[in-house]
Amino acid sequence: MPERCISKQCMAGKKVFMLRVNPEIYEALEKWSADEFRSVNGQLEWAIEKVLREAGRMPKKSGPLPGENQEKKEKT
Repeated sequence: MPERCISKQCMAGKKVFMLRVNPEIYEALEKWSADEFRSVNGQLEWAIEKVLREAGRMPKKSGPLPGENQEKKEKT
């Protein structure tokens, strides 16, 4: 069965899928997202990409994560 495009994200080449999480996790994600000025979806995408890079499972040709250079500067 072909994937249905229900948003502009699908048309932009992003995979659309449903994720179920418990309410406490979602509330924590909402707060973290708001603190970072991102949507919950954007925060999840950023966090997943960061973990993939740290595990060495992200393609090398990918550019830096948003805010990545700022985090490195703050640690020095």
